[in-house]
Amino acid sequence: MNRIELIRLLRSHIKLAEKRSAAYEQNRTAKVLMYVMSGFVVVYLIFLAIMFAMIANDSSTTTAYEFMYSLAPFILAFDFVFRFMAQQTPAQLIKPYILQPIPKHACVESFIVTAMINPNNFLWMFLFVPYAIMSVLFSVGFWPTVGFLFGWVLLIIINSQWYMLVRTLINDRIWWWIIPIVVYAAVFSPWYLGRFSTFADLYGRIGEGTTLGNPLTYLCLFGILVAFFFINRSIQFHYVYAELAAVEKTTMRKVSQFRYLERFGEVGEYLKLEIKSIIRNKNMRKQFIFAVGIVTAFSLLLSFTSIYDDSYNSNFLAFYNFAIFGLMGLSRVMCAEGNYIDGLMVHKENIISLLKAKYYFYVVMLLLPFLLMIPTIIQGKCTILMLTSIFFFTAGVEYCILMHMAIWNKQTIPLNEKFVSKGSVETNYFQIIINFAVLFVPVIVVMILLSIFSPTISYLILLITGILLLLTNSIWIRFIYGKLMKRRYENMESFRATR
Repeated sequence: MNRIELIRLLRSHIKLAEKRSAAYEQNRTAKVLMYVMSGFVVVYLIFLAIMFAMIANDSSTTTAYEFMYSLAPFILAFDFVFRFMAQQTPAQLIKPYILQPIPKHACVESFIVTAMINPNNFLWMFLFVPYAIMSVLFSVGFWPTVGFLFGWVLLIIINSQWYMLVRTLINDRIWWWIIPIVVYAAVFSPWYLGRFSTFADLYGRIGEGTTLGNPLTYLCLFGILVAFFFINRSIQFHYVYAELAAVEKTTMRKVSQFRYLERFGEVGEYLKLEIKSIIRNKNMRKQFIFAVGIVTAFSLLLSFTSIYDDSYNSNFLAFYNFAIFGLMGLSRVMCAEGNYIDGLMVHKENIISLLKAKYYFYVVMLLLPFLLMIPTIIQGKCTILMLTSIFFFTAGVEYCILMHMAIWNKQTIPLNEKFVSKGSVETNYFQIIINFAVLFVPVIVVMILLSIFSPTISYLILLITGILLLLTNSIWIRFIYGKLMKRRYENMESFRATR
């Protein structure tokens, strides 16, 4: 069996593992919604292609292929950021093959090759192909147009490998974020250090090289792709086998007993469990730090820049800022507890106290974005009514929706392992759909309200709705608890299978 046949065999094993996943039936329904969302993305990309083609055709200072390639840094940067939402964490189904007589890098190479040929990489063709037909084809001919498109394919695949490298490093240490920050600062430096025309000319030359068939351009792109392949293979192999061998430095930490929470009884005990889980477990700690970082960054953007001063963007970013902790924590409610679900189910009444503790913890965490966004009130970008209404709407309506995921979540999230655990391989598409709904639907609702009523009345409607659901949390949490108990045996079996 040669290397290619081995990679194909390992890929077929991954597909079988996905079909045997505990969330397969749930995912099959959610995938339909994902396809619908992808359809909207395709329509939007085609619309952008038409708009860019019209601009390029009217331009007398630049060619069509140079115009599109001058936008390459923006397109690739957006593609990189979007992959954090749509592309899953690098993971290896490597444990079953560790003692098999196969090359040691085969599993890692299988994942990297699969990431290269993933259909999502070619979604951007709905932007480039219509644009090429409308602007490039009739100006330079067929084969230069093929070269133009092939150059973009290489760039997108290179970008997928760049994302994989960065995501793998960030999974190990959050401080690796400094690498993409430095890289993108360097990429956009010709713009903010000089003029946009200099920036556009620099990256337009890449388009000229691919479209006019310059072999040096293709050689450079292939060289970068090959370099990323071997770097990714080495990095992932290192982390995967280090995790398999449990090579980890441990340091003793003195953790507070949080005795002041004991006054809340059983709920207080679960609050202590939630806090200590974040402090002690690598994945939960990293996720929490990442959420705090995003909230801080968006608060600074809203407070001290003019990028998001219009009504839609300020509302969207404010809603997103408040929803971050819920999207990263409550959307996976009960998944971390899947590691010890059998102990929790010994006294099933414990679950309702656990759900209340999680809800109260994430409501308290909403104070962080609220306090960080006070400068927006001082500068007149937001009103106290707007922030207060979003605070309570998030705590009441959005958290109520996310807490219902406790009924459907049945995949165990590893507390420390990231690369070799089952939970990192299986994807819950239903969870992704709910996250997108929580992220975008509230903004649509507030925009509709603002178009009908005055801002004061619109935000009062959000405020009252949020307060009502916040005050009645014991009712709907008990409802969630009842539904969860009806599915407890199915969920427990799935939690055990995905450990």
